[in-house]
Amino acid sequence: MTEIPVYHNGNQQDSMRAYYRWHATVYDATRWSFLFGRNALLHKIAAHKPETVLEVGCGTGSNLKRLAALLPQAKFIGVDVSPHMLQRATRATRRFSRRVLLFERAYKPDRHSWLQQPDVVFFSYALTMFNPGAEEALDRALSDLPSGGLAAVVDFHDTPFAFFQWWMGKNHVRMEGHLMPMLEQRFVTREKLIVRAWFGLWRYIIYIGVKA
Repeated sequence: MTEIPVYHNGNQQDSMRAYYRWHATVYDATRWSFLFGRNALLHKIAAHKPETVLEVGCGTGSNLKRLAALLPQAKFIGVDVSPHMLQRATRATRRFSRRVLLFERAYKPDRHSWLQQPDVVFFSYALTMFNPGAEEALDRALSDLPSGGLAAVVDFHDTPFAFFQWWMGKNHVRMEGHLMPMLEQRFVTREKLIVRAWFGLWRYIIYIGVKA
């Protein structure tokens, strides 16, 4: 069995809280330049007209804000471990506060249940930062979704350059093409794209799968 590298020292949740304590203020201003495919995924989600959507690693709430505008009748749940990111998410989604609930917690198998079952669970550049924890998060998504519910993911895939993989690892991101097999083991694939970014410096994925 291949050993899974762990990019966090100590407790992962504490590591993420510390990382985003400083990055929260510049996240939306800087991430547009390399977190590609997010808008495409949001429109794909909206096309299914879900009633309840859960975003894992909701960050500053920018995705939830856009989806709430696209889906005026839907309800939303956002989950994140960073209080600093959730402060920004609260401000970003204030206009939709009656339809958006935010929770500071890790997303992993436990007895906690949501007030309303989501029919879409999506991850936007979150799973590659769960090291370890990506498989647990996908197992939780599988548990949360009803039969026919959708799992939607946009995230980094891989890079042919060792230096860039090393650098992303320093920023808590695992880029080894490991997500797609995890997704295909758990869901019936409805759509998957692997797209080159920055002239092939790395590739990212857009994935939509169905709970059988």
